[in-house]
Amino acid sequence: MKSKIIVFSTQKYTYFQDTFIKEKTFEKGELERKIFPDGESYYRILSKVLTKEAVLIGGTVSEQDTMELYDLASGLVDAGVKRLTIIIPFYGYSTMERAVKSGEIVTAKTRARLLSTIPQSYLGNRIVMVDLHVSGLQYYFENGVHTAHLYAKPLILEAAKKLGGTDFVLASADAGRAKWVESLAMDLGVDAAFVYKRRSSGSDTEITGVNADVNGKKIVLYDDMIRTGGSLINAAKVYKEAGAEQIFVVATHGVFPKGSVKRLEDSKLIEKIIVTDTHYNAKDAAQKTNFIEISSISDLLIQAVNSF
Repeated sequence: MKSKIIVFSTQKYTYFQDTFIKEKTFEKGELERKIFPDGESYYRILSKVLTKEAVLIGGTVSEQDTMELYDLASGLVDAGVKRLTIIIPFYGYSTMERAVKSGEIVTAKTRARLLSTIPQSYLGNRIVMVDLHVSGLQYYFENGVHTAHLYAKPLILEAAKKLGGTDFVLASADAGRAKWVESLAMDLGVDAAFVYKRRSSGSDTEITGVNADVNGKKIVLYDDMIRTGGSLINAAKVYKEAGAEQIFVVATHGVFPKGSVKRLEDSKLIEKIIVTDTHYNAKDAAQKTNFIEISSISDLLIQAVNSF
């Protein structure tokens, strides 16, 4: 009989660990954690992991989260896991995924290099990521680390149909996502739309128009990531001015820094937002307001691990 895969998580991603262990192929990994008076972290692996397959779940949402993920992964390999799969639902360095100006440091690459230095388990390490802002980020990893890029497309399609019904326009906040939105719209059997932008200064852009007729239509706006919500609000204004009747939003990652959910809700432009739980801020936000709804990626992650 094949032994169960033991599942660990960083502190803020225990909700995925709880979901995994409901499946018969997984068991819960136990950890002891504490913080010393000087702020240093203490971790101890309590479960017996020698020669077992292990899964570690944690997003690189902050530097603290990243280092916790690194420390736990290194500790699991040192403790003798046979194979280590690291699931990073939200890879949090997409703002600096490439250099634009001379001398800029590509943080997405330097953090990938850091995670690539985690010691290799006997059968190797694997890193699984979800809906990367730029798909090429997976190639920043080195030292023989295997990477897998999961797409939340099934959840996005389901959420769009839930919000829009059978008659709506799938829209994008900018032309940069036009091809992806067109692909999703084709799968849904609906029309696609996007807004045109023009750079008004070195750092600012303005929306100049919409490429499709949205008058009297229900709009489902798609974006891979919601941060402050500014781009969504600006796009929603333009779609409303073009005659859109109702506007909903679907996204994979809900980063939602402080004040952003209130800003989106107070705009009165968007009826509802459905996001996945790749970022713990999204899960927290959904517990505080009906404006945000969660479509969990747990099953997608479990299926991926079971198929490896």
